[in-house]
Amino acid sequence: MSTLEINDLHVSVKTDDGDKEILKGVTLTVKDGETHAIMGPNGSGKSTLAYSIAGHPKYDITSGTVTLDGNDVLAMTVDERARAGLFLAMQYPVEVPGVSVSNFLRTAKTAIDGEAPKLRTWVKEVNATLANLNLDATFGQRSVNEGFSGGEKKRHEIAQMELLDPGMAILDETDSGLDIDALKIVSEGVNRFRAKDAKAVLLITHYTRILRYIQPDFVHVFVDGRIADQGGPELAEELEANGYDKYVKAAVTAG
Repeated sequence: MSTLEINDLHVSVKTDDGDKEILKGVTLTVKDGETHAIMGPNGSGKSTLAYSIAGHPKYDITSGTVTLDGNDVLAMTVDERARAGLFLAMQYPVEVPGVSVSNFLRTAKTAIDGEAPKLRTWVKEVNATLANLNLDATFGQRSVNEGFSGGEKKRHEIAQMELLDPGMAILDETDSGLDIDALKIVSEGVNRFRAKDAKAVLLITHYTRILRYIQPDFVHVFVDGRIADQGGPELAEELEANGYDKYVKAAVTAG
């Protein structure tokens, strides 16, 4: 099981003008077997939510709770969150020069499982996963994200998710910068993950195009650090047709 419960979460960041509140009371529950899409304009707090859950030190959680299967996520270190079953695919994956993809993946798998995977079966599993994402076996010899195209970076993130097999995957704008072919490949990887038992996905995106390939169970509209509306997949179609304007205007009026 993997149930992520976020209750009245408030998050701030430090700026030159003092602390700035980004999340202003977010409450959300993601249960295993569910896919939730978070949509909203730039600056609405979508990525802040993802990085706060993952434990990025830039974000100061001033109040509220986050639990995973009843365990206090906010009391965990970043590596403890990963071992507990949380996975974050970043919008802008960082380069790690000198560390090969193969070594990175095996080290991460060892850290999460508490023991190294058997090399022969692991190599076969890695190569099969890379092949599914249209990446050849030599990809594993390259330094992590160094010189990767945007599509290669995102496909590498999905390879990590498939191989590390978390319970809860948070995907921060995984569709950003992808052409249509890469988008299909990445979406197929996400759908393979979703097809497993007791998996949950929190998918953050600006656009509905990825939702044509990854069908969400729930859609949440983020505006000004709050959930302004929520519904089923039909809400994404409404946003595609009408945009976020009415929500932004309502937030300005309320603010």
